[in-house]
Amino acid sequence: MRSRETEQGSGATAGFLSLLLVILVVATVYIFAARIWPMPPSITRVGDWIDSQYRLTLWITGIIFVMAQLGLAWMVFRYRDHGQKVRFVRGSHVLEVIWTTATLVLFMALGAMAVHAWSQVHFVAPAPGALQIDVMAEQFTWNFRYAGPDGKFAPAEPKNYNDSLGNPFGIDPDSKDKDDIVSPILVVPVDQEVELRMESKDVIHDFYVRELRIKQDIVPGMIIPIHFTPRVIGRYELMCAQLCGMGHNRMHSYLEVVSETDFQKWLKQQEAENQQ
Repeated sequence: MRSRETEQGSGATAGFLSLLLVILVVATVYIFAARIWPMPPSITRVGDWIDSQYRLTLWITGIIFVMAQLGLAWMVFRYRDHGQKVRFVRGSHVLEVIWTTATLVLFMALGAMAVHAWSQVHFVAPAPGALQIDVMAEQFTWNFRYAGPDGKFAPAEPKNYNDSLGNPFGIDPDSKDKDDIVSPILVVPVDQEVELRMESKDVIHDFYVRELRIKQDIVPGMIIPIHFTPRVIGRYELMCAQLCGMGHNRMHSYLEVVSETDFQKWLKQQEAENQQ
């Protein structure tokens, strides 16, 4: 037979655990409600849709989380061991089917609501006239290629890769169209749709700009397109969000959104530097 001290100790442990659960729930709700680590504002319409979907999902799952954890805390405290006789209770198959079905329906509904924002980036083609930019990812740097004054991209092949000579895209040195602009930063005009055609030289990298709400793996041997329309002028950090090697932490650049006038000035400046 257990002693009274053993029974009291078991009950005290359950009481402490239930109190700890309540404290963790309150702390978690406070962190989200106080927005201690908020995301920076979105700069695209698709980003606004993603934020709206995120808030809806967070509210729904947050309410379920709070109810489940507080219910668990109450069960731990209510049925703590204080010397009572053990009683076996068989579960309800009906209730299990109901909450499993409800979870499935809720999960599928949230997924269906998110399809529109996802498809706009990955499955809907950009509008005619979108600014095309090639993106080359490699350990541990980014490069971006723009069509030159003739409006055409010069032929490029892997056999012509030469980073030391400033040719990371493998542009044919004998081509008459070799006036492409290569930049270590991504400069785009505000309120104009941009199409990125991304490829990797070596391993899997990941294009990520928080303000765009876009995160896309870049797989060697594939050209992966994404498109977006920035709405806010500014400078935003662009990073690789895939662990790509020992120098992964150094692989970042910037997305610069500028006015159309400033963008044309930048292109002219890059063209002048190419001719030197």
